[in-house]
Amino acid sequence: PHTPSHPSVRATHVRPHANTMSAVTSHVTALSAKVALSRKSRVQLSARAPARAPARSGLVCKAEVTNGNGTATVVTDATFEAEVLKSDIPVLVDFWAPWCGPCRMIAPLIDQLAEEYEGKLKAVKLNTDESPSVATEYGIRSIPTVMIFKGGQKLDTVIGAVPKSTLTGTIEKYL
Repeated sequence: PHTPSHPSVRATHVRPHANTMSAVTSHVTALSAKVALSRKSRVQLSARAPARAPARSGLVCKAEVTNGNGTATVVTDATFEAEVLKSDIPVLVDFWAPWCGPCRMIAPLIDQLAEEYEGKLKAVKLNTDESPSVATEYGIRSIPTVMIFKGGQKLDTVIGAVPKSTLTGTIEKYL
């Protein structure tokens, strides 16, 4: 399955055909698309093959743009210092990679926390494949890794796909 390379687009479900490219090519004119713009500037796109097509010949995909207000923003090696270390409020940093299944599992939780703690906590995502310098500097050996920064200092680290309650408890210690 194809995972978009842009860090702010997340494929949440893909069901490929054995020959995905030919299936997409042959059904591209038959696909129907729905676009809905929600209150929080999230865009959801879903495309589904028509009902008359065999079940295995369709492609189902949902993508979400996660750079709207109230959601985690993307940082890179170039923007990490300004967005994280120089932030006036605590920052939750999600170190992730597009190929990492557990990273994709907690991505919606990171966005929920960004929305719930908006104004009290900044939530950011750093793709370790595209920004390896910061990941190396902070000794990231496993992903997902979530770190809390405050006043330019790393305060806490949570490694692995953990429940929302674990992340909430960690955040609450530093607010």
